[in-house]
Amino acid sequence: MAVYVYSITAAPHAPDLHGLTGVGETPAELRTVCAGPLCAVVSDAPEGLRSKRRDLVAHQAVQERLMAAGPVLPLRFGFTAPDDDAVRAVLTERREEYTQRLTALEGCAEYHVKAAIDEEVLLRRILQETPEARRLNDEIRAGSTRPELPLALGELVAHEVLARHQALASGVVEALRPHTRQERVSEPTGDDFLNISFLVDDEHRQVFLAAEKGLTHELGQEFDFRLYGPLPPYSFV
Repeated sequence: MAVYVYSITAAPHAPDLHGLTGVGETPAELRTVCAGPLCAVVSDAPEGLRSKRRDLVAHQAVQERLMAAGPVLPLRFGFTAPDDDAVRAVLTERREEYTQRLTALEGCAEYHVKAAIDEEVLLRRILQETPEARRLNDEIRAGSTRPELPLALGELVAHEVLARHQALASGVVEALRPHTRQERVSEPTGDDFLNISFLVDDEHRQVFLAAEKGLTHELGQEFDFRLYGPLPPYSFV
């Protein structure tokens, strides 16, 4: 029978699964599949599993319980294997890789940062601080009917928005990077100019959080700065 795989841990960290439920409309019992120094936390895979909130919460709860007891390699929601033997085979085949990764993640958590700036504020700054943009805007506002002006202004503003987004993202990363072990950058979505995950160890966690708080204060209310964590290190498995 197919099994749903939640995460991989070191065998000495015997996971306490009491009170946790698995994914699915009728959750199957959680159990461990072990091979040598590694264990995988699994349950029977439900049929037709979809990413409903109930199941996402159950998946995350398993990761957080395991993370509290020691390092964990969390798998993304929806990962399945054909059966327990297939799980054992992978644990055996990739034993060295998984063991090294668990050691590297000891005492670490993931923090995810997203950031955006108010669009009207940014456009106002561009028109005020970029002479050519200000000139083109003034001509349009003065009633010029030259058809090339709006296009030229639009292209200039788009270029400035991109450049300023990149500069802002770089500034945020440079401020936080000294207090982290690793980082993983993802493509920003929506209005965000930054979408990044940091791996932070226990020793630097408070310094990292203090730096983030100071950065938020420095950027001001026109920025939408979001910090998520501590999280299981999904981005660093």
